[in-house]
Amino acid sequence: MWEAKDGMNMQAARRQRMREIAMRLWQREQELRLGAGVVAGVDEAGRGCLAGPVVCAAVVLDGPPERWIGIHDSKALRKAQREEMYAYILRHARQVSVAYATAGEIDQWNILEASRLAMGRALQGLHGVEVALVDGPHVPAQVPAGVRVVPVVDGDATCLSIAAASIVAKVVRDRHMARLGERYAVYGFAQNAGYATPDHLRALAAYGVCPEHRRSFAPVQRVLRGEPRREQQAYAGSGRGQPRPLTHSGFAPCADPLL
Repeated sequence: MWEAKDGMNMQAARRQRMREIAMRLWQREQELRLGAGVVAGVDEAGRGCLAGPVVCAAVVLDGPPERWIGIHDSKALRKAQREEMYAYILRHARQVSVAYATAGEIDQWNILEASRLAMGRALQGLHGVEVALVDGPHVPAQVPAGVRVVPVVDGDATCLSIAAASIVAKVVRDRHMARLGERYAVYGFAQNAGYATPDHLRALAAYGVCPEHRRSFAPVQRVLRGEPRREQQAYAGSGRGQPRPLTHSGFAPCADPLL
């Protein structure tokens, strides 16, 4: 009996904490929206990875903060919590758009410019947005006409719609990397999502690079310089064919041909 009561108390306390977080993030968003009617939060996932795309989400929320209890910076949530909130956001958000820049584009333009490009593509998939609250200090590229951009440093931890975008971008990218892991099995993409984990670095040293690796990143460059003839032997895929594209039926369409 006492254990059940303690469990209920813990659940109530957690619920109250999440309510307070949602209220704090919502209040900060009200300060930043400058009276605009339609505000999008924008964030990306995968900037620091050695492989795979950088993925950006743009999310428009509406309604009272109580509707969005559970939304927080994706880095502060466990995987199961992110998956739960991702599904909730897709069901209840006013608009959601996802876009990305490929590893090849990252190598062509550099990671900062590729991230800006992905942000702009995500915004192009929304309609009627007046203000875009963007995580970090940088402004997206190719912003749709009429959209005012407000950079928000640490926005994923302080602003509700940016936090929602961080969840969507993270879940979409992790799922995509898991699919890439089926094709390029030796790198453990399902576990490391392309980040420079010890296992990933060991696989790079042993097998070279695959087409999804970012050749402009220093650890990948070192492998290419050391083992140029092995790079095409990099992947021992499962034989299941090409990974599916980064799309979802619940996402607003994006004008960019990548999606």
